[in-house]
Amino acid sequence: MSDSMYIVIDLVGTSTTSWQDAAQNAIETAGLSLDNLRVAEITQMDMKVENGKVIAYRTRVNLSFKYVEDD
Repeated sequence: MSDSMYIVIDLVGTSTTSWQDAAQNAIETAGLSLDNLRVAEITQMDMKVENGKVIAYRTRVNLSFKYVEDD
């Protein structure tokens, strides 16, 4: 097994429907510009509230991806 290094970033996804959709939005958006995505960990969930109603769900995600050195 060769040695590897992984980078971990903190993302916040949003959705008007659910925390799950918020997390999925964060990962799928990151996947548009990052390769070798490995593990996502939910670290926090919260909601945006206006006039006593939930208007958005927010999910904070730690996402790791494999570091690949350019040759």
